Amino acid sequence: MGIAESMRPSIEAELRSLVDDYRTRCLWFLRPDFYPETREEMLRVLRQIEKNADREGFIRAARLRQWLSPASSEPSAAS
Repeated sequence: MGIAESMRPSIEAELRSLVDDYRTRCLWFLRPDFYPETREEMLRVLRQIEKNADREGFIRAARLRQWLSPASSEPSAAS
């Protein structure tokens, strides 16, 4: 199961809403019907929004990016 399929519907809806809200300002170079599906695509889109959006967009993207980041309590590869 890919990350898009395993995401809670509310998180997926929030990401799609964020992409729609900032598509013309921050994601103009992507296809008009593009929505990120993999974790890597999601992180790339969120970084682009954080970099170029207004304060509200930055906060929304940072919150979603935090959800996608591995939990700090998970064991590291070095352990």
